[in-house]
Amino acid sequence: MTRGDKGSNPERAETDESLRDERKKADQSLLEKQESLEREADVIVDHAREIADAVLSEARDKADHNLPGESELRTREIVDEERALEDTAIQQERTAADESLRLEREEHARVLHRLLPLERERTDRHLLTERERSDFAISNRDDFLGIVSHDLRNLLQGIVASAELISVRAPEGEDGKHVLVGTKRIERYAARMVRLIGDLVDVTSIDAGKLAVTPSRQDLNALVAEATETFEPAASAQGISLLWESAGSPVLADLDHDRMMQVLANLLTNAIKFTPDGGEVSIRVGRAEGEALCRISDTGPGIPGGMLESVFERFWQVGKNDRRGLGLGLYISRCIVEAHGGSIWAESRMGEGSSFNFTLPCS
Repeated sequence: MTRGDKGSNPERAETDESLRDERKKADQSLLEKQESLEREADVIVDHAREIADAVLSEARDKADHNLPGESELRTREIVDEERALEDTAIQQERTAADESLRLEREEHARVLHRLLPLERERTDRHLLTERERSDFAISNRDDFLGIVSHDLRNLLQGIVASAELISVRAPEGEDGKHVLVGTKRIERYAARMVRLIGDLVDVTSIDAGKLAVTPSRQDLNALVAEATETFEPAASAQGISLLWESAGSPVLADLDHDRMMQVLANLLTNAIKFTPDGGEVSIRVGRAEGEALCRISDTGPGIPGGMLESVFERFWQVGKNDRRGLGLGLYISRCIVEAHGGSIWAESRMGEGSSFNFTLPCS
């Protein structure tokens, strides 16, 4: 099973859906704007006609007032006939103008209706071309990263083997102790580099929707016990108590042993890293609402409330000057847990430590 089972590229599908929504909004906005402009134009035309009618009416009133007395009746009849003809002509001109304006608006709408699909088709072609280029570049990048990561791991294994050989042949006495300290440091650095390489490879797999997860029915208690035993020396070396509270009875869940061990390693590493000397890191396993629950708590400084979601973003760091990792561990952990159908979240209060929790479907 892979994280991309629900779609070949979930992010791309979301982008396409977002693009469709934006186009609908743009169409609606364009239609509303066009209707608004037409209404404004109608208001301006009506207002101009009202002014023209008022001016004409005033001119006619003045003309009527200045008509000669003895021929006023006959002249008024002639004037009324002429005015009726003028009003008819004006009305016909206005009707023709309105029809011309209507036809012009319809033609504008038709042109716009024809141009939009053409413009979008052109945009889609460019987008498809860019995607093909991007897919090709990503494919080459993945191949290159796979080859480089494999070679780097081989080189690091050679470095570790050489360090172990040096430690075995270290002389007795003070000089030998210095040699052993140096070789242990080399081993730690090499292990850290292997972990960073693995994180980068995992991020590439996640981006491609190919994060491999092979779950089987296992006891979460046993998995946590194994992780606790592995990290006990690192915690003790910093004067930190690592406590584990078992659920008592087996907590069975479908999980990938290696992947979930990776999650526990990331969470425990962070907890130990941010817990001061003399502090405590506790792990509790149980059930909650029909799911397997694991909670890892520490007595560190805590996380601001506004950052509880941000910590799961990739390349997230505590601060600009924090260089204790690439900021990928929690991001990868979230992807692994979600690939199992579970969820992961953080809880914290400043000065009171933090808790990282994850759930897995339980049976």
